[in-house]
Amino acid sequence: MAPGRCSSWLNLNCTGGDSATEPYIVTHNQLLAHAAAVDVYKKKYQESQNGEIGITMVANWYLPLSDSKSDQKAAQRAIDFMYGWFMDPLTSGDYPKSMRSLVGYRLPKFSAKQARQLIGSFDFIGLNYYSSTYASDALLSSNARPSYLTDSLVTPAFERNGKSIGIKIASDWLYVYPRGIRDLLLYTKEKYNNPSIYITENGINEYTDSTLSVEESLMDTFRIDYHYRHLFYIRSAIREGANVKGYYVWSLFDNFEWSSGHS
Repeated sequence: MAPGRCSSWLNLNCTGGDSATEPYIVTHNQLLAHAAAVDVYKKKYQESQNGEIGITMVANWYLPLSDSKSDQKAAQRAIDFMYGWFMDPLTSGDYPKSMRSLVGYRLPKFSAKQARQLIGSFDFIGLNYYSSTYASDALLSSNARPSYLTDSLVTPAFERNGKSIGIKIASDWLYVYPRGIRDLLLYTKEKYNNPSIYITENGINEYTDSTLSVEESLMDTFRIDYHYRHLFYIRSAIREGANVKGYYVWSLFDNFEWSSGHS
């Protein structure tokens, strides 16, 4: 999770970062930098430019693996540690209660001034949604090393009673679950006072199939169905009051830099 402290091609004895503290420090400073930038924009430029400023984040939806109270709480903790980690400070000035309880002294604190600057520091929220996950309650071993990956006491899963949550795509973390985008939007509406939302990324990557002709590839029926189903549930959320303003497809060029750069 946390990066190392050197370049491996220069030093083969690189040590890893500290996943127990550094993800929280980085996110804390990212939020403070965001709030400071928004403050400058609103004071100096927004009136003359008539623009808007927001923040975009990735959020899965989490469902309890079973109907047990412990798994229901685990699903909420999973949401807190991924989505609430950012949204709670932006709307209430502090991290989710579950994070404060489980992470303890390793979680940085906001000053009163920082909290005031954070609250409402957006005109819109950008949401990148791709997939959903089951969550079950996990027990932390007494000798386990603290880490952001285990602090939530959640075990993620993609199957329940032998049935997958959705069709698996090329990325090992991406299972198609269109209803999740509706649930996430309505959760945002209820918990965070219904902000303006743009779906800034939604889409899939597919397995390479060199046997297909260009004409066959261009049919792209699975991706068409994927977007149809997600837009169906977005419309459902809008009809229930979610303040969705726009929708952007996750496409080839969003990931162009990962493997090819601009070569």
